[in-house]
Amino acid sequence: MVNSNADALGIIFPNSYDSLVPELVSERLMASIPFAGRYRMVDFILSSMVNCGIDNISIIVRKNYHSLMDHLGSGRAWDLVRKNGGLNIVPPYAEKTVKVFSGRVDALASVLDFLKDQKEEYVVMSDPNIAANFDFKAMLQAHIDSGADVTVVYAEDEIPAGMKKPETVNRELYYTLDLDGTRVKKIGINSDQDGVQNLSMNIYVISRTLLIDLIKEAYVQGYAHFGRDVLSRQLNELNVQAYRFDGYKARISDMKSYFDENMKLLVDENLDGLFSGNPIYTKVRDDNPTRYINGAKAKNIMAADGCVIEGEVENSVLFKGVKIGKGAKVKNCVLMQDTVVGENVSLEYIITDKNVTITEGKELRGTDSFPVYVAKLEVV
Repeated sequence: MVNSNADALGIIFPNSYDSLVPELVSERLMASIPFAGRYRMVDFILSSMVNCGIDNISIIVRKNYHSLMDHLGSGRAWDLVRKNGGLNIVPPYAEKTVKVFSGRVDALASVLDFLKDQKEEYVVMSDPNIAANFDFKAMLQAHIDSGADVTVVYAEDEIPAGMKKPETVNRELYYTLDLDGTRVKKIGINSDQDGVQNLSMNIYVISRTLLIDLIKEAYVQGYAHFGRDVLSRQLNELNVQAYRFDGYKARISDMKSYFDENMKLLVDENLDGLFSGNPIYTKVRDDNPTRYINGAKAKNIMAADGCVIEGEVENSVLFKGVKIGKGAKVKNCVLMQDTVVGENVSLEYIITDKNVTITEGKELRGTDSFPVYVAKLEVV
């Protein structure tokens, strides 16, 4: 891990975008959704912060956060067990004057006293719905060098299909930039337009004192969203700079994208793009290496430790402790931790949550455009 401390504290909003994947967040939040075989979504943003020397990180939770607390523990896996700073999980009702929050403004209002007491000059804020290996040291330096009041991070990308649904509450922000491509001139919410946009990565860099001032005013005004409601109204007064992210990213916007982004990691180039930079840390579970029993066949799979494979598996992601029975055929599937696939089962385009059991001889079929989801603890 990077030893030099950054003059910044980190804030993560773990419930952001929960509404996009209701199936996966009935008992968890976006930040604790399993991803890439052995990780949770929060691991990527948390590791990126730690890797650049941010060692004072607050996670402002709203609901369903027990799985996140179990995963993070004391923060030891990220070297965040510290006398000063470290990992701080802020529950709802952190202050009596603040209701259970509906957006980032409410969430930040709940930690205003905390923010006032800190010594770091800058704040890096992020949502957890994008898995990437971020270089926050470069972002912070770009923010300082540009003289920006606020720096927003974006990627040139198309609006995700999951964001174009009429019922979608969390629609992605996009930025219109000046002729130099550096300063933000307009912030929009785009749910219809096709083509490549300057799509928000939901990351902001800002001075701590300015953030406090903006949130105090925004809370009085009843604003909910930091980018849409606060920054968009301040573009003439504040120097809001844009930082383009060009690295590999996996953005979760609905169940289809969750399936697709896991499956993309079966391509070596994508896997290297996500993991070839600084290390991504996670909670360690002691398991034996994956075992392939006589007669097992595996082709193009990602299998975490603790798996036992007796049948055939192709183009699939297996999380820790998955068991594939004799004669079973699994193809194009994402099977979460401790899924048990019985003998002679046939699965294709299936997502199983944790501790699912598919009993002997069952056949389940989804499609590439509509993978079938089996909920946690279900027995089929």
